[in-house]
Amino acid sequence: MKNTGTRRRAGSGINDKAIVLEHVSKSYTAGIPALNNVTLHINKGEFVFIVGDSGSGKSTLIKLLLRELLPTSGRVIVNGTDVIRLKRRQIPKFRRSLGVVFQDFRLLKDRNVYENVAFAQRIIQMPNREIRKNVPSILSTVGLAGKYKARPKQLSGGEQQRVALARALVNKPQILLADEPTGNLDPKNSWDIMNLLEKVNNNGTTVLVVTHNREIVNAMQKRVITMKKGIIVSDEEKGGYIDED
Repeated sequence: MKNTGTRRRAGSGINDKAIVLEHVSKSYTAGIPALNNVTLHINKGEFVFIVGDSGSGKSTLIKLLLRELLPTSGRVIVNGTDVIRLKRRQIPKFRRSLGVVFQDFRLLKDRNVYENVAFAQRIIQMPNREIRKNVPSILSTVGLAGKYKARPKQLSGGEQQRVALARALVNKPQILLADEPTGNLDPKNSWDIMNLLEKVNNNGTTVLVVTHNREIVNAMQKRVITMKKGIIVSDEEKGGYIDED
């Protein structure tokens, strides 16, 4: 199916969008590009799934949004910021507007739950009095109020992902990027995490979830963007997980 570019959502101003990709391509080496002329607009406050087989370009897309990579061509705008124009010293501040959750949790193993979450606040030099207020509040939101002294190795996989989610949310990001957030979890914990992400979205945060979890995508009926070989082959409101020939 030919990629003709994702349709624009209500409101045409680029600065009004959470995420904008305009004719973005990314090639690592000569040959097939990881992304090929991708145009994508995501409104503020949307909940969007990105699906597709390995090698479809999903991970490259996330890295472009985080400014871990630069596109070979095209524009990438996140929260009104043209990421290509960012100077190296501006990147840390830019990333503070984003929350990120990964499949492998990436917790600090030598610190307890409280300190793992507080670490995100200390990076932005939040005053201690605010940290003492914000960390217990977000831990309560993710259902871990009683686990603040526990180390990661004392927690289940689902609990570790909740800590990772709390850490991603404690600085109140405008956009939450979740890269396979249920990949290491059983079905019950997977649904617990997705319900938390939906709650976060209902409070106004834009949520972008990369996933292979067919059951969750089909059940939640959100906007679903399907990628294959570096292009968007489907973009559907209240969509499902589809197989592309």
